[in-house]
Amino acid sequence: MEQLLEWMEIIEDVRQHRKVRHSIKDILIIMLFATLANADTWEQIADFALWNESYLKQYIELKNGVPSHDTIQRVMGMIRPENLQQLHLKWQELLDSNEGEKLKKIICVDGKTMRSNKRKDTKPCHIVSAWSREDGFCLGQKAVDEKSNEITAIPKVLESIEIKGQVVTIDAMGTQTAIVETIRKRRADYVLAVKGNQGSLEADIRLYFEDPQIRAGLGKSTGYKKTVEKAHGQIEIREYYQTQDIGWMHQKKQWKGLKSIGMEKKTIRKGETEREEYRYYISSLLEDIELFERAVRGHWAVESMHWHLDVTFKEDANTTLDKTAAQNQNIVRKWCLSMLKLIEIRGTKMSLRRKRFNISFAPAQFIEELMKI
Repeated sequence: MEQLLEWMEIIEDVRQHRKVRHSIKDILIIMLFATLANADTWEQIADFALWNESYLKQYIELKNGVPSHDTIQRVMGMIRPENLQQLHLKWQELLDSNEGEKLKKIICVDGKTMRSNKRKDTKPCHIVSAWSREDGFCLGQKAVDEKSNEITAIPKVLESIEIKGQVVTIDAMGTQTAIVETIRKRRADYVLAVKGNQGSLEADIRLYFEDPQIRAGLGKSTGYKKTVEKAHGQIEIREYYQTQDIGWMHQKKQWKGLKSIGMEKKTIRKGETEREEYRYYISSLLEDIELFERAVRGHWAVESMHWHLDVTFKEDANTTLDKTAAQNQNIVRKWCLSMLKLIEIRGTKMSLRRKRFNISFAPAQFIEELMKI
């Protein structure tokens, strides 16, 4: 906690010094603790500070009392998101136990639109995030005006973080030759989804895997893996195929470092019904079906994070119009998401949303436990 407070002191404050009544550190601690304790709106964040003023004073001065919700929002709109993101990363580094250090980490890149951050004459803020599946936190992000700008934002996000030796996963929108160039330049590997927006690439890969003899041969090789799971009243069978047999691909030279292609066949059985889903991929990985499967399955982590922002933190209901304040609030939510996973409450398994609800009753107790981890 002392280290965290020290780092907060060095965040640039662009306000006129003589007019400052509440420090950046005070605002950030209030934001962090209140968001953990189930406060979603600016008004709720200020209410949390009022009810927990004596506890907060153990860490911050509050020499002019608790700031109003307008002040909290205004100050959060003045902090550079890059600085707040760096603060988040520094905190995560304190927790890094180096477990799984020898494993290649899966870095999932995807975008999410803050839907309520829109008015008639403005577009909603769309944030592209790089999420570490193994570490469970956001490595970096970039805000753009709309989803169509995601393609230009992805290289900027990848250039701002350390990805050397790791595996980057992106959905089909991000499967672009320029993005592949960036990944390889940063000395990382990729497993990228392929759909119809890459010319004939998807059709060629699909036709290859549809060949019965090829499928049969791969099914008996080290480039095949099958998993069977029971969930939500249905059986899910996943079959993974990966091959380095890509000499036939006329597009091979367009994709820097391309070494293999892959397919996931998902069979869903529920009662008497059964349906099949197919997904296709290009990759810089040599044949390694375990790593390929981990990358394909691992991409859900960023989608899960986006789901939690909406369900656990009600992000889509937040109507903050200031783009910077909204982006900073998004960073705080992701930070709290990683914190919530560390907190145990009565030894009971519960949803993260329920954890926030419980923390709201005794924030001091749970925050103190978190800071001792």
